[in-house]
Amino acid sequence: MTVSSIPRLFIAGLGNIPYPLTRHSVGQLVVDALAYRLGIRMASVRGGYSGHGTALIGDTLVDLTLFKSKSLMNISGPSIVSAYRQTVANPNSMIVLVDSLEHRVEGLSVKLGGSANGHNGVKSIISALGGELGFYRFRIGVGRDQTDAATYVMRQLSSHERRYWENDGLDLVLREIEKVAMKAG
Repeated sequence: MTVSSIPRLFIAGLGNIPYPLTRHSVGQLVVDALAYRLGIRMASVRGGYSGHGTALIGDTLVDLTLFKSKSLMNISGPSIVSAYRQTVANPNSMIVLVDSLEHRVEGLSVKLGGSANGHNGVKSIISALGGELGFYRFRIGVGRDQTDAATYVMRQLSSHERRYWENDGLDLVLREIEKVAMKAG
């Protein structure tokens, strides 16, 4: 396999840096777990935290860039899109890890394209892309309870949820990343 044939992926985790272990920031937690598992060092860059490396994901070698915006989630689109444009040229090579109230805790739903589904962080990315919808959304299930959505997502992840997304849930995310990489390669 030549270097040019290695699939390149850009993965952004949505969240709020000042609130790192909340349900709303589970996308950033997963980026940190990916970096740790794959041996990718994250460093402060303009607009966020980024790491780059080549990693074996399943049986697929992937050129991978991980990114977390320093901006609050609902206005993170410009910094995410700026980092994306510096790394990959095709929106089908971008994965956005996002919390989802519509999916059960420990659930993961993968979708290419589509609307923001009411998620302001995804809306910000779509806007910064000029309306382009063709990127992957990895919707990480956080469930919901009887409180209002804003209060619920700003609560801390339970220790069980955190351990899940750093271990078994991360394995699930990695399997889905490999599928995207095989399509991109």
